[in-house]
Amino acid sequence: MREEANRSGKMTTIIFIRDKNPRGQEISGYIDYAHRLKTEDFEPYFSGKKRLLPRPSDLSFYNWETQTSTSNPTPNYQVIAENASGLLFKNKRDRKILNVDPKAAPGDNSTRTTLENTKYTQVVIYDHITRRKT
Repeated sequence: MREEANRSGKMTTIIFIRDKNPRGQEISGYIDYAHRLKTEDFEPYFSGKKRLLPRPSDLSFYNWETQTSTSNPTPNYQVIAENASGLLFKNKRDRKILNVDPKAAPGDNSTRTTLENTKYTQVVIYDHITRRKT
């Protein structure tokens, strides 16, 4: 359901992942799932052949060992990094703000889901209903 809703434009999902890269360095980042679905074949991730990890080209990326930090806008989100509230993402369709601070509400039409799993150190999914079909 989430994949179809992201492909159709009814929903945009941001996936936060914190884990170790192949070099053993701790990395974390926010992935625009709808954008990655359009630009990449997800079958290796869905089948478990490949692990989904944040990249420097994603919405936000941080390497804890090298202290490398990047943030990039995508077709769905603008990154608002210089903010007293911390890191925010602004949806480009409905201009709603998605707040990824775990102590704050995620924002209008948005939900936060923490996934318990053994494959990654931490995974949090932010779903934002855009209400617009493409």
